[in-house]
Amino acid sequence: MNGGRAVPGLRDAGPDAHRSLGAAGPPGALDEALAALATLDALDAPVYIPGADGPWDAVEERLETTGRAVVCTRWGQWLTSALLHPELRSLLGQDWPRYRQTPVASGRLRFAVSRFVMKHTAALALGVEASALDLGYQLGGRPVLRGLGGELEVSLAHTDELILVGVSRTGPIGVDAEPADRDISFELLRDQVCTPREGEELAALPEEERRARLLRLWTLKEAYTKALGHGLRRRFSAFGFARDDGGRVVLADLPGGGDAGDVGWDFVTHPLGECYVVSVAHRTLPPTAPASPPAVPPRRD
Repeated sequence: MNGGRAVPGLRDAGPDAHRSLGAAGPPGALDEALAALATLDALDAPVYIPGADGPWDAVEERLETTGRAVVCTRWGQWLTSALLHPELRSLLGQDWPRYRQTPVASGRLRFAVSRFVMKHTAALALGVEASALDLGYQLGGRPVLRGLGGELEVSLAHTDELILVGVSRTGPIGVDAEPADRDISFELLRDQVCTPREGEELAALPEEERRARLLRLWTLKEAYTKALGHGLRRRFSAFGFARDDGGRVVLADLPGGGDAGDVGWDFVTHPLGECYVVSVAHRTLPPTAPASPPAVPPRRD
């Protein structure tokens, strides 16, 4: 979540993305969960980066192998380097007025750090300095790199203490994260989030399992609509998810059975211990064929 979609049924309190800035889960649980990421072999797992100096090796490996990577971190670990950066204003670019005008100090600081993390991650993927990148936004709020870096897709999510950034060289990417203990109401959200099939399946589950499944479904749908750039304009109940015969998460319940734009997607959810649920949506696009050279007219002597 990034504070953009306010929906009844997500019950919590606090400024800026609805919660206080303390970590979700038991004390110390987030540290353990982030440390455990280093032991995962899965190339689609998030990579924990504790600061601007990295280490970035695992991110580079994922970019070389799959063309995409997801970075996660604690915003407080980047705070000092972001606020003391001599070019913070130029790094924030058009986000500088929003940063200055955010009334709640905690929200203002996290806003600056989230953009700082996103630009450093994108800069690594492009092999340029972070200060060389110009960040803009599409109509639905999707972040885009303009000019230099325009070929790289980016996505951002932040909640509580966690910041999540996705970058992709191979097609659209969307990321989302929610606290695993979020009090989420199935009764209030069923018609807004679920297709009829999903609603029936969740209704048959025990309450705690239903809450966990609904939260996972919510993050998947957030990640997918972010990747599409639809933001708040696409109803979550207008599309669904299911598992195919191989156990992969796939799109389902699409109007008219879907179209060509619904193929090539990968969806994955990773729990960060007992603290957060993280979901990623990515579509691999076919390589763009190089333009043919203009035809040379025959020579006439």
